[in-house]
Order: sequence, then C-alpha cells, then structure tokens
Amino acid sequence: MRTLLTLTLALGVSSCTSSNHASDTVAPEPAAEATYEVVLTSEVEFDQLNPARGDRSPMAGDLRGDRKSTGATGYLLKTVEDFRSPPHVHNVRYRAVVISGLWHNDDPNAADMWMPTGSFWTQPKGELHITATKGGDTLGYIEIEEGPYLVYPSDEKFDDDERAVNVHESNLVWVDQPGMPASANGPKVAYLWGKPRDAELNGTFVKLPDGFTGTMRANTSTFGAVVIQGRPTHKADGEPEVKNLEPGSHVSSEGDAAHQVSCEAGDDCIFYVRMEGKLDVIPAQAKK
Repeated sequence: MRTLLTLTLALGVSSCTSSNHASDTVAPEPAAEATYEVVLTSEVEFDQLNPARGDRSPMAGDLRGDRKSTGATGYLLKTVEDFRSPPHVHNVRYRAVVISGLWHNDDPNAADMWMPTGSFWTQPKGELHITATKGGDTLGYIEIEEGPYLVYPSDEKFDDDERAVNVHESNLVWVDQPGMPASANGPKVAYLWGKPRDAELNGTFVKLPDGFTGTMRANTSTFGAVVIQGRPTHKADGEPEVKNLEPGSHVSSEGDAAHQVSCEAGDDCIFYVRMEGKLDVIPAQAKK
C-alpha cells in the first residue's frame, strides 16, 4: 500500500504603496500544497519482467509510474541466483543503480565487470547487451523516461548513436554540496547525469554519514529518492509519522517539500535522487 502525506505551506505577498495613491490591499495567494509519497520495499508488488523465460525471468516491481505504459517509470528488479540473460535489446534507454548483489551489464563479448552496491550504469536503446548477476540476494533500481519498457531479441538491434556507461562504486567522485560549508563528516553528493545548477532534470547520489539528522529540501514536482544503502528514517515536515526505510524504498514529493531524514549510526545512508534543479541537504545543527 502506498502512503500519501500532505503538507500545506502558507505563502503571502505584501502590497506596495505610492506617495500619490492610497495603499492597496493584496489578498494572500492560495497556499502552496506539498504532497509526499512513501513506498516501502516490502509494499512493492513484483511480477515477471520477461514471462517467456518462465521461472528464470527477473522479477520487477514498480516504485513510480507503470513500466508497461507510457511516461517515466522507476522500478525494482530482482533476479534469480547467478542470473545471466541472453543477448537482447530494449526499445528505450534506461539508467540503473545496484542496490544489492553483484551486477554486470555490457556487450555480450565483454569480460565480466562485477558492480557492487552503489554502482551506476546506462543502457542505450537498441544496443545489444547482456545483464548478469552473481549470488542470490540481488536488487537493482531501473528507470526510464518514456515507456513502455520492452525486451526484443538480438536480431532487432540498432544503433542510436549513444554509448553505454558503467560506473563502478569505487570510481564515484563525492563532493560537498554547493553552498554548504566543507565538512569531512557532512553530507556528500556524487553527480551522475543532467545539470542541477541549470534546473534541469538530473540524477545524483546523496550520502548521509552515519548518525546524520537533518532535512532534504526540494521545491519541484519531480523529486524522487530511492534508498540504495543504509536504513534511514523519514518524516514529512509537519506530519507525526516516522517511516523506517530499507534499501529499495522510494520517497517522492511535489511542491516546496521538506523531508526530515536520519541515518542511524553504523553505516552511511545513500539515496539516488532524480529531480529538477538542486537539492538542499541541511544538517539539523545548520538550521536557523
């Protein structure tokens, strides 16, 4: 079951006066409403991604949207133990993040390059490739910008003039978020795609150190965050209920939203964030 929370933020405008005219009264603008949705991994309903493979088919469960329909979609993907797909292509490009297990995604003739938790890759549409996993506890996050997401045989490959990218977790570049004081133990970001400074749609890893408490603030209609590592807690600003998030859980919002998050001691927490513009991550002690 998906949980929908609502927060109302009061906004107003003040009037200006002129030396030759009496002050005009300006009515306050309607309140801007921020909405929140939390989908826990345990609430996701999985079905076969490729039924033609029978019990060897990966299992997929939507976190947002519907991968079988049009529009942008994000979903979780689980595979059977030591899975290896046949060479195939897709009708759309996709991006992926490793949540658990070891994953390989490349040309059918490429040597295996196993990517652990926190790794990221892109797969162009039409490009022939295989996907493989090692071990039995595997979970990945897949997202597309336009559905439906379909699988085609190798003889339907085509070149879309885009090349795949594999980013192993060890090759990520973590930096302090712009506008916040540099801190060895503060939140960090790793930019993956898009241009957040230009208010474009973008994807970013956000790392919260163990013991962190603070706020992720977004003012956009496209904010969505997937837990990749750790077990953070989440509370919508102004709401009493605290949610315990496990890897694979998804948090989204629309409007001027404040996500209060904590990362329990013992492990860093990493979110994959897809949104328009820039996310502000504010430690509790930095609030005014």
